Amino acid sequence: MDIKAKIDEVVQKVQNDPSIAEEFKTNPVGAVEKILGVDLPDDVINNIIDGVKTKINFDNIAGAIGGLFGKK
Repeated sequence: MDIKAKIDEVVQKVQNDPSIAEEFKTNPVGAVEKILGVDLPDDVINNIIDGVKTKINFDNIAGAIGGLFGKK
């Protein structure tokens, strides 16, 4: 399984669908399994959740910094 590709898939869904974003905030395991359509082992699901949170935070920070300089 390509964990990076799965993280990117989940990030895209979370960023583009407010209902999925809300579910990810309240029940990240359920949201990820729903998006991917599979029941994953705890260690794999936790790695994906951590990767999604990191990528979303990085994207938000990069957007905010770009906004300071008139870029997005």
